[in-house]
Amino acid sequence: MNRNRSKSVELLARCFDHASQKMRYYKGFRLLTLGWSDGATFIPIDFSLLSSKKSQINGISPNIDKRSSGYKRRVNALQTAPEQIPDMIHRALSSGIDASYVLMDSWFTTPPLVKNIQEQGLDVIGMVKNLKQRYLYGDQRVSLKELYTLATPTEGKKSIIRSIHTTQSNGVDIKVVFVRKQKSKGALIHHTLVKACMVSANLAESARLVVKIF
Repeated sequence: MNRNRSKSVELLARCFDHASQKMRYYKGFRLLTLGWSDGATFIPIDFSLLSSKKSQINGISPNIDKRSSGYKRRVNALQTAPEQIPDMIHRALSSGIDASYVLMDSWFTTPPLVKNIQEQGLDVIGMVKNLKQRYLYGDQRVSLKELYTLATPTEGKKSIIRSIHTTQSNGVDIKVVFVRKQKSKGALIHHTLVKACMVSANLAESARLVVKIF
């Protein structure tokens, strides 16, 4: 949410524009949205305007009553996006929203968040980057790139290269599916590996179904 002309807006922050091709900073807020989808329709069910602890221009007004819901919402705005997800999902489930999976991109697919969502009774399917996280395979602790060499090649489906069952460092069992990068309308699945990679917290799902759902 661009507010470049603003000067005194509460919790105004300097944000980086990841969504457009401009790749620039702007003054304003980031919008985090949780939505429900049946594959054809997307319905927003919760949202949060995000400021920043590190790059905020203005802070919280000292006149706000700290017992109020408004103050709590302002405190939430200073959390990171991954920190907001568990509460958003909890509110959605508490209000009667029914879902089988939580779909996420690589920004959110981290071991702590995957574990938290699974503890709320939902499975996770998301893209994952080749960062410093390690996966347990037998008695080995391996990187995502090393996990690729251990994965079983998939026959038939050209877009799916390999898949493997493994365990996150926090004990959550997952299936990792390696797929070829594909361009969509105006977007590319970014990944640090030559291949894109998906993680599913539902070991029973086939690699093909994991890709199809995502």
